[in-house]
Amino acid sequence: MRSPLHGILAEFESPSELVAAARRAKERGYRKVEAYSPFPIEELNDVLHLHHSRLPLIVLIGGILGGLSGYLLQYYIAVIDYPINIGGRPLHSWPSFIVVTFELTILFAALAAVFGMLALNGLPKPYHPVFNVPRFALASRNRFFLCVESSDPQFDRKDTAAFLESLDAKEVSEVAD
Repeated sequence: MRSPLHGILAEFESPSELVAAARRAKERGYRKVEAYSPFPIEELNDVLHLHHSRLPLIVLIGGILGGLSGYLLQYYIAVIDYPINIGGRPLHSWPSFIVVTFELTILFAALAAVFGMLALNGLPKPYHPVFNVPRFALASRNRFFLCVESSDPQFDRKDTAAFLESLDAKEVSEVAD
């Protein structure tokens, strides 16, 4: 019995070939397209529309929650739970709350960045179906790969393989799940 198909992977020798193939795949109507490269290719981000990230919003929310929790914790302790009048200063002396508020803002924002990045990238993920393709080991050295996933509405096993072969790919392989 044949294992389920994750997609079809095409190998290219240069970044320009990969960008041209990704552009043609998007023009053809494929939406679930993934590219693999040994180094970042800025033009590829434009073609695959990879610029929108929710991570800055997650970090902002984490920082705001950290600042609020730091300030409100100090307010609760100093004014409500254990009010002590030291040297005639007011119980709600906000300048003394700034340091802890700032530190908790930074701490929560940093933790939100780490855990948000892990969640948005789907990590930790020690396994990906493209690792089943023997030539994919070259993706970290000098080859460029384009994968059209089988969950794409336009995906058809034979048509997609023929399309990727028409893009002058060095090799086209099926990726099993």
